[in-house]
Amino acid sequence: MNIARVVCAGVLLLAGSAAAQQGGEAIQKTTIKLGTATPGGGFPLYGNNFAEIMNAADPTLLIEPRNTKGSNENIPLLEKGELDIGLVAGEPSYEAFMGIGRPRTNVKILTAIYSNPGMFVVRADSPYKTIRDLVGKPIAFGAKGSGLPILSRYMLDGLGLKQDEDFKAIYLDHAGDGPAMVLDGRVAALWGAGIGWPGFGAVAASPGGARFIAPDADEIAYIRAKHAFLKPLTVPAGSYPGQNSPINSVGSWSFVLARASLPDDVAYRLARTLHGAETALCAKLAQACETTAANTVAAAPSLDLIHPGVLRYLREIGVVK
Repeated sequence: MNIARVVCAGVLLLAGSAAAQQGGEAIQKTTIKLGTATPGGGFPLYGNNFAEIMNAADPTLLIEPRNTKGSNENIPLLEKGELDIGLVAGEPSYEAFMGIGRPRTNVKILTAIYSNPGMFVVRADSPYKTIRDLVGKPIAFGAKGSGLPILSRYMLDGLGLKQDEDFKAIYLDHAGDGPAMVLDGRVAALWGAGIGWPGFGAVAASPGGARFIAPDADEIAYIRAKHAFLKPLTVPAGSYPGQNSPINSVGSWSFVLARASLPDDVAYRLARTLHGAETALCAKLAQACETTAANTVAAAPSLDLIHPGVLRYLREIGVVK
């Protein structure tokens, strides 16, 4: 009986503390599990900022980012309901939506997050200036399980090159390991994608500087002739230290995907909160300026792949008719 009184008092104490923290009113939070990728990569950077801005914008949300192995792990975790939402690169998303090499997925798009123009970074003092110069060399193609090696595989295939045969392909345990490997010469180049990608930033900000290698105009045409889902994309000048000119390449859009069973009203709230906080997210992270409702509609392979709760919101604001 005494134990029961102690437990009851403890519960009341906790409840009172929660109420006090919310100005006397307890707020019931909806917890959302967000899968990102390995530390040091672009997805954890984006995911942590996404969660911070969303949680601040809607006190009833508690988005909890967690590191995973990346895109290739996030999709099955979403399918099993072990994640509510997850960051997934464009190529793994495309393969899952189309059923390439696996059954078609039932996960849905919550939002497009940013475009991913793919390219290599080398030290500025290296002799490598074209993709062909890198043939036969050790190349860090990104973290195991991430979407980056899939993008490079498609791009190189469009040029008649095989990633694991024509290069000494290295796949990282952690995305953050790549820059040091370029700088100390263990690899000739690091493959990556996007604007504001941490690996590129680290190499470009090193004392010796960096040079970026991307397909030229003819190579882009060859790639797109074979893989039309890859889009022409541009890295604007000044995106990285010492990058004085725009860089043209190919790539796709990364997404926040949601488990198919995520309730419509929760997906609606997430979309409403996100796009209401676009300005704050953009101010927090440059690449997040591409996270807009209009870009989600443009990047989705078809509207029926967008979560129904999100579509409801997009119709309300007139982005979808």
